[in-house]
Amino acid sequence: MPPTRRSPLRRLAALLTENIALRVVLYYALLFGVGSLVWPHVPPNVREALVKSYAPNFDAAPVLTGVVSKKNVVPPPLAEPVALSVAGAVMAAFLLALPVAWIYMLTRERKGYRQSVVHTLVLLPVVVAGVVVLVKTSVALAFSLAGIVAAVRFRNSLEDSKDAVFLFLVTGVGLACGVEIEVAVVISVLFNAMTLALFYADFGRTPPALEGERARRQMERALAVANRTSQFVARIDDEVLRTMAPAQLEALATRVRKRRDDAAPDLPVSTPDLEYDARLRIVTTDVDALRPLVEPVLDARVKRWRLDAVDGGDDTVLAYNVRWRKGNTPSDVVAAVRSEGAPFVLHAEVW
Repeated sequence: MPPTRRSPLRRLAALLTENIALRVVLYYALLFGVGSLVWPHVPPNVREALVKSYAPNFDAAPVLTGVVSKKNVVPPPLAEPVALSVAGAVMAAFLLALPVAWIYMLTRERKGYRQSVVHTLVLLPVVVAGVVVLVKTSVALAFSLAGIVAAVRFRNSLEDSKDAVFLFLVTGVGLACGVEIEVAVVISVLFNAMTLALFYADFGRTPPALEGERARRQMERALAVANRTSQFVARIDDEVLRTMAPAQLEALATRVRKRRDDAAPDLPVSTPDLEYDARLRIVTTDVDALRPLVEPVLDARVKRWRLDAVDGGDDTVLAYNVRWRKGNTPSDVVAAVRSEGAPFVLHAEVW
């Protein structure tokens, strides 16, 4: 039976899941495209009220207000309710902060990031935009808010100075959404473009010679105080391992395992292959028909995989060693294997 091919929509969804930069570009194009199509159909009086509320310096299309002509009477601009103003500013802040969070996830993928920081990047501008709409017309409310914020202590340690830049950026986006949305649009687009350019150009990377020298000094400090095995391991963990990125730790783990096997080949293997996180076990009725269906799923959903064993019998068992990828949980992978491998998959599990 020939392998089934994924639909174009599913291939596009998989591509956007993997390529965050492409996702951000298409998102901005869709956002501005929908906005340009909807804006001309907004009633003139509502349009003028929105412009005065969110973009007072923007020269919108001329709208006659309160002018009597022989053909019709154009009504005066609507007095926009406060709730509608807050809703518009909050939605604009959310839509413009979302791609900023994606770019943050992309640039922090190597070192890792906390989900709470990502949520903060999306929710902080929403709160700021709503508050700015409330206080921008009242000096008393602005001073009251400043006093309340000064009385509240926020405790959150940032692991990287770039995290503070992203938080400051989304605060500015939220502030601009409550005052002039076009400023927020420009900030969001240009910041993401500049961040992507620096990320893909690898700007400011430490030269390999300096990285090696720093690692050498850390190792010398660790060896100077390592007079027992427990102290040596603890010192290495504190001085070297704690500052390494996940990719560097993975490469180091592979090298350590190889050194151990070379030094003591007779020692029993007490740990699984460090290159993989788990084993995916699939029971099938037809291994030749199943592999072309399942292995493309693994290519798309796991970071790395390897066919470890094929056990024959009435029902063949395929065993894959897999390394998980961020954004794809084991249950998602198992569900995708069962869906794409039907009707040849009798059972699939991770162990």
